[in-house]
Amino acid sequence: MLLRALEQANTIAIGGHVKPDGDCTGSVTGLYQYIKENYPEKKTDMYLEEVPDSFRFIPSTEEIKHEVLEEKSYDLFITLDCGDKKRLGFSAVLFDKAKNTLCIDHHISNQAFAGENYIEPEASSTSELVYRLLDKDKISKTTAESLYLGIVHDTGVFQYSCTSPETMEAAAQLMRKGIDSEKIIQKTFFEKTYAQQQILGNALLESIRFMDKQCIVTTITRKQMRFFGVTTKDLEGIVSQMRNTKGVEVAILLYETDAQEFKVSLRSTDKVDVSKVAAYYGGGGHKKAAGVTMAGSRHDVINNLAVQIALQLDKE
Repeated sequence: MLLRALEQANTIAIGGHVKPDGDCTGSVTGLYQYIKENYPEKKTDMYLEEVPDSFRFIPSTEEIKHEVLEEKSYDLFITLDCGDKKRLGFSAVLFDKAKNTLCIDHHISNQAFAGENYIEPEASSTSELVYRLLDKDKISKTTAESLYLGIVHDTGVFQYSCTSPETMEAAAQLMRKGIDSEKIIQKTFFEKTYAQQQILGNALLESIRFMDKQCIVTTITRKQMRFFGVTTKDLEGIVSQMRNTKGVEVAILLYETDAQEFKVSLRSTDKVDVSKVAAYYGGGGHKKAAGVTMAGSRHDVINNLAVQIALQLDKE
């Protein structure tokens, strides 16, 4: 599917979701690098919001376009790791104008919004899906670094339940390309700035448990982010750390994006499918990792989430 689409297009755009994480960044830059190296005659552009600084060891991140300066009509727009068109953000206008569109994704909430779709909810990551679709002999070390980054981040360094034998085999093949896997894991997953450690500590300190201690929640306000000198990109990993709390089934991170508006990140262990909770309020994601934007006070948001979470916990 992917290779056929690439052969038929002369101009190609690649886009991913807003606030790009490791899998989004890895799949987009990995595919871009592959096309550049194996189809040099094709005009290819990447469109993403600013990526975390820790990902900038990937050379092609310097070539990412962060805004649409000209509404071009590409032969093919490939959307990666994006559950619906609105999640493309600023690049959605290019998706609409493209002659052909292709979506590669592993979000269970994806409704197959492109002309062609390759959606595998059971896959560990979109980066793993991209790896499956490429000619393995033509994957360079640089492409392998990007795809490995994506797999590492969406599997929590191979510890989440989405990690399959096929995931490990894909990672092994990427390692055989000569990448520095230890550096990728340390620099992009574990290493944090001092400010990131401070906001993490503060978030944990101010967290509360509810619903018979099966849920844990914390809120980060815009005022707190200014005080600690962090942005939303620095909040990655906080909700996953909260999920590690013994006895917790659902971890919830709320961070304020505007007055009476919060971005909600949800993580679960076994009993709750948080993608259903997020979808009820217009969001999406995976069974154990999902997100949504909700309006109202902090207490309104928590209470509304609790209603949907309770519906699943009560079935146990």
